[in-house]
Amino acid sequence: MITVVGTGTGAAPAPETLAGAELVVGGRRHLDAVRLPEGAERIVLGPLAPALDTIEEYVGKDRPVTVLASGDPGFFGIVRVLAERFGAAALDVRPGVSSVAAAFARVGLPWDDAVVVSAHGREPRTAVNVCRAHPKVAVLTGPGAGPAELGAALRHAPRVLVVASALGSVRERVERVTPDEAAGRDWGTDVSVVLCLDESRALGAVRTVAGGRAEPGGWALGEDAFAHRDSMITKFEVRALALARLGPRLGDLVWDVGAGSGSVAVECARLGAAAVAVEKTADGVGRIAANALAHGVYVDVVHGTAPEALAQLPDPDAVFVGGGGRELPAVVDACARRARRTVVVAMAALDRVPAARAALTGAGFSCDGVLLQSSRLAPLPGEVTRLAATNPVFLLWGSRIPVSEDGPEEGVAQ
Repeated sequence: MITVVGTGTGAAPAPETLAGAELVVGGRRHLDAVRLPEGAERIVLGPLAPALDTIEEYVGKDRPVTVLASGDPGFFGIVRVLAERFGAAALDVRPGVSSVAAAFARVGLPWDDAVVVSAHGREPRTAVNVCRAHPKVAVLTGPGAGPAELGAALRHAPRVLVVASALGSVRERVERVTPDEAAGRDWGTDVSVVLCLDESRALGAVRTVAGGRAEPGGWALGEDAFAHRDSMITKFEVRALALARLGPRLGDLVWDVGAGSGSVAVECARLGAAAVAVEKTADGVGRIAANALAHGVYVDVVHGTAPEALAQLPDPDAVFVGGGGRELPAVVDACARRARRTVVVAMAALDRVPAARAALTGAGFSCDGVLLQSSRLAPLPGEVTRLAATNPVFLLWGSRIPVSEDGPEEGVAQ
């Protein structure tokens, strides 16, 4: 049997949890805080593989093992690795208080509506995008993905960072800072967790299902769900297919370039992605912000003209390009060279299609597309109905072609 003991927020485990253990495994600070049973072997965790091999030797001989971990070891912790190697039935897990629960307790907030994301041993962009999109996020940090890096990436977002360090110890600190303040400091190695909050929505609504923002009840909303000018809005039939090809999801960043009303950006945000809307008109910028507010989501609105306005934006996972002026090929090319996954282009003019397609393929994308033509039910006098045709729209989408089909898959540290 492997007993896995969570040490709460810095508290040492009770002596009886170690009684009888012949092997005790844990971080150096956890091991230094306990008194080992007489004759027990001690392994300081570094690389997991050698420790797991030693644990297997003890388990194979039916010798008891205790593993010490921080907080709740089943929450982004070592329980996953142990269960994969030895099976869940071999584990006796005794959780402590997780750093996330402790941090929210310190600031007096419920966290059943929070999104928790790990940046420990991972690329920080997913955590940053979740922080952009959601009003209440807890980030488990690591080297290269701490408060300074989060702050630098979130300078323009309306967020406050709560940095909780050395929770449960005599060195405990809980500090509320702006992203700018976080970016300008060296936080050392004591950071336990960072809370990223939109304080205007920090309490949130009463929840039935825990987790972040609830999935929307529908998408490809009608045009009347958005403020727009003179019907200058991506029609819901076009938006439905565009969203299907963009595939916005939690942790993604999506650009809506030539956003107009921002309907695509707002819908992407409703589906959990971080969204940036780029719009050249001042009245359009105001409409986008109002539409985002009306739907209870955050969209980062950039007032500027593409492709120049794109230069300072973080790289997107997916891009939607609306409109279709003479600059369209340059805009599509700029977007395609930055997008990690896909670019979707909507055009009303046939003449723009070849250049947009060439821009996508020239940037290394595969390209496909359709001409969308739809007719909607429309009432006529006398309680009869006709079909009213909408304007046809060309929709192209490009998907990035993998460099090598035989290369190793990208791994994620546990």
